[in-house]
Amino acid sequence: MEPFRVGILGATGLVGQRLVERLVGHPWFSISGLGASERSAGRTYSESCRWVLGSDAPREVSAHRVRRCRVDEFDDCDFVISALDTGVATETEPAFAEAGFAVVSNSSAFREAEGVPLVVPEVNSDHLALIESASRAARGYIVTNPNCSTTGLVVTLAPLAERFGVRKVIVATLQAISGSGLDGHRAWELVDNVIPEIRGEEGKIESEVGKILGRREGSVIRRAEIAVSAHCHRVGTLDGHLESVSIELARPAALSEVVEVLGSFKGQTGALSLPSAPSSPILIRSESDRPQPRLDRDAEGGMAVVVGRIRPCPVLGLKLVLLSHNAVRGAAGGALLNAELLAARGLLSRRVRG
Repeated sequence: MEPFRVGILGATGLVGQRLVERLVGHPWFSISGLGASERSAGRTYSESCRWVLGSDAPREVSAHRVRRCRVDEFDDCDFVISALDTGVATETEPAFAEAGFAVVSNSSAFREAEGVPLVVPEVNSDHLALIESASRAARGYIVTNPNCSTTGLVVTLAPLAERFGVRKVIVATLQAISGSGLDGHRAWELVDNVIPEIRGEEGKIESEVGKILGRREGSVIRRAEIAVSAHCHRVGTLDGHLESVSIELARPAALSEVVEVLGSFKGQTGALSLPSAPSSPILIRSESDRPQPRLDRDAEGGMAVVVGRIRPCPVLGLKLVLLSHNAVRGAAGGALLNAELLAARGLLSRRVRG
């Protein structure tokens, strides 16, 4: 199959770099355009990007000329993946969609927009039906992946909700510094410290869970009636968001049942052989001190959610700890997996260059 040509919007940021890293040598997609800010436009990628994932940017893209994130500069691309900041994405992503592009977005700008699927492929790939009719009339659309902490949480909740039902969730997150991007907290703020607020994060988790686990009824998503309370903290780990979760199930379940349901979860995309999909979306650790960010964040190439400390909760009935790689599963890898799902479902088109 001839690869789809992909453009990356926001290619010099941390999520953009993760996208570049994962797209080099991808079997279905090839990088055709790299977009960034006006100050980077016209320079080579290696000149404009402060690469932080290794010694140097991949040689396959180092000489690419960086473009402005404008529709007319990406006419050699079939679709775009957006790693733009929310403020820029609010104007830029709709412009690309209106011009006929499929926009796979990591931004929070349109996650709650009506008619825009908020997708974790293993959990709610059926929500893509929201764009299937629209894409036949006009190929442009936006598909989003959720907040980095929401992703690991909904992957864990989905099989429990399907088997037992979920009524209430209380989650406390310990979120890595990479979640705030290259311009996040300075070292002196995080060493010997924890920041007990991540602006806007708790509301995103509390809202996104209901949309993702909701039921599609025609062109509408009926949100799942799950009460979610989130507490978000920034800690000094580099990558990997750790979450302590208490859950009230709709019907009682033995711990052995919970372990079996989580460990056997394959999700809605198991038969599609998506290149970025983990063979097991959830990995169970039985040790009393796992998962840990440094030891477990790279499981299945950073795409698995690692769950441990599954035990009774005296308040809600069940509690556990989960870990997901925020920059991979919760950002670049999640967006790329959505793009692969779109390709497998026949929702990507090959654009004729203007």
